[in-house]
Amino acid sequence: MPQYATVTGHVTYMPGDGTPIKIPKGRIEVELAPDSAILSWEQADGVVGSAAIPRSQYDEYVEQGKIEA
Repeated sequence: MPQYATVTGHVTYMPGDGTPIKIPKGRIEVELAPDSAILSWEQADGVVGSAAIPRSQYDEYVEQGKIEA
């Protein structure tokens, strides 16, 4: 079941082997699994962004206060 959190700091994800992309500050939807976290947010009006990051990276962002869960 998804939960909601707020991005309050510098949070990024890496698409494939590309350059890190910043996730905008604000409300996100989070789906947690033992090894990953899927983050979804509104990129622009009617445009949704989504990224999967390692669970360890998500937990670090929460511990650092960059994501308020």
